[in-house]
Amino acid sequence: MTVIAAQLQAVHARIVAACHAAGRDPAEVRLLAVSKTFGPEAVRAAHAAGQTAFGENYIHEAVDKMAALAGLPLQWHCIGPVQSNKTRLVAGHFAWAQTVDRLKIAQRLSEQRPAGLPPLQVCLQVNVDGGATKSGVAPADVLALARAVAVLPRLQLRGLMCIPEPQPDFEAMKAVFLRTHEIYEDLRSAGLALDTLSMGMTADLEAAIHAGSTLVRVGTAIFGGRPARDHNVE
Repeated sequence: MTVIAAQLQAVHARIVAACHAAGRDPAEVRLLAVSKTFGPEAVRAAHAAGQTAFGENYIHEAVDKMAALAGLPLQWHCIGPVQSNKTRLVAGHFAWAQTVDRLKIAQRLSEQRPAGLPPLQVCLQVNVDGGATKSGVAPADVLALARAVAVLPRLQLRGLMCIPEPQPDFEAMKAVFLRTHEIYEDLRSAGLALDTLSMGMTADLEAAIHAGSTLVRVGTAIFGGRPARDHNVE
């Protein structure tokens, strides 16, 4: 067994344990392996161990990685900020965009999604804890944005994602995630057909699962510490 395979196994064990502790079915929680800054061989090793969904923050780096791994049946999620000058690349190469926080970006993704591809699966990023320098739509504005995105023809709105600031303990972290879960349930009550709540990373996936996460985004616990990144790749 490779190191990555063993670490993937350990992450799955954490997910199962957290689900059991929360009284949930482990089948309700999917794992997204965050492979940003790691090369194609790391992704190959994770795929060989059964992982198929991968998250990337850096668009050009991700597109190059996709080309190198074109022979594998992988699902790619964009989990970094989507700038206007990168929407065509995201629309043309990714299956999911998890960090939509403006209608302008959603409209560009819809307009630029190639006709031969299925609709781009989209989550809205919520700035749930109000960080002044963080991406994400304010909680009060989520419903209006969700309704506008839900009718765009080449997108399928799937749910919400958040990246809150670390909290001092499990209960405080869970409370922040629960605020996102409440927004998600409000949207569902308003008639939006959502099924994805993308919350939780290596350090806080247990709290996120207790708060209702359906998708955890884990990088370090699978691939190890991140290598230095060449800032010229974007």
